[in-house]
Amino acid sequence: MPEIGLVGLGRMGVPICENLVRSGYSVRAGDRRPEAAEQAARCGATWVPDLARLAAGVDVLITVLPGPDEVSDLMLGTGAVAAALPDRATWIDMTSNSPAAMTGIRNALLRRGVQVLDAPAGGGVAAARQRSLQLLVGGQAHVIAQNRELLEILASPGQLLHVGGYGAGYTVKLLINLLWFGQAVSTAEALLLGQASGLDLGILRAALADSAAGSGFIDHDLRALFAGDYMRTFGLHRCYEELQTVTELARDHHLPFQVSEAVTDVYRRALSRYGPVDGELLGVALLEEQAGRQLRQSPG
Repeated sequence: MPEIGLVGLGRMGVPICENLVRSGYSVRAGDRRPEAAEQAARCGATWVPDLARLAAGVDVLITVLPGPDEVSDLMLGTGAVAAALPDRATWIDMTSNSPAAMTGIRNALLRRGVQVLDAPAGGGVAAARQRSLQLLVGGQAHVIAQNRELLEILASPGQLLHVGGYGAGYTVKLLINLLWFGQAVSTAEALLLGQASGLDLGILRAALADSAAGSGFIDHDLRALFAGDYMRTFGLHRCYEELQTVTELARDHHLPFQVSEAVTDVYRRALSRYGPVDGELLGVALLEEQAGRQLRQSPG
């Protein structure tokens, strides 16, 4: 079996590492945080603090990092992981990343013969634990085929999706997240207006869910908001970073993007108000604060 290197033992990286080890893979794990050594040990992985040395000894390098800056620093910074990767290796980046920011790194690796896949994951930490992620893979079909057994350990059946060429996985993940944030903001605005008009939130939610306005956000994520949970599994600054990336991509293509830019501005103002704390729905919290009311529903 190939020797796997995994860099990034955060919320997503730890369950990914655990599942690879349980499936019989030898995993060399590393992270810029020394305290992550304990997490690597609990996963059953071999801790390698020198990330260039880690990369030099693997067949497949998987990165699961917070964002583009961290990936660029890892691959091109003082660790020089890109230079350390063997020419025969494959780099699979599972970071929610910027396609433009990774182009130079990818091209340099491809020129050396290193294979590259972008495979950002959807589904969150719970799905990572349950091996039920949606993997949005960009790259060449034969490279996906070579790594299919490895990737299918992490993905739900039928959810390993080849979405296009290099960078396509990053782009599809950004678009999914863009629509989710937009649904959160627009749904919250509708609910706040309904609440202010005297409507029962439970009845209104049921009506929306069974209508043309229904969405995955209403079906699955609205429960968290009604319980006062702003989904603190992802940083608000990361939410804004992703929204900035996708709106900049639209500008590069000279596309009208006013609605999405308005959503991005909500998250910009939420970041200014609350700081870089965890909370994917803190954009909605800002709307609640401005409205002087909260969207809450008693259980049952």
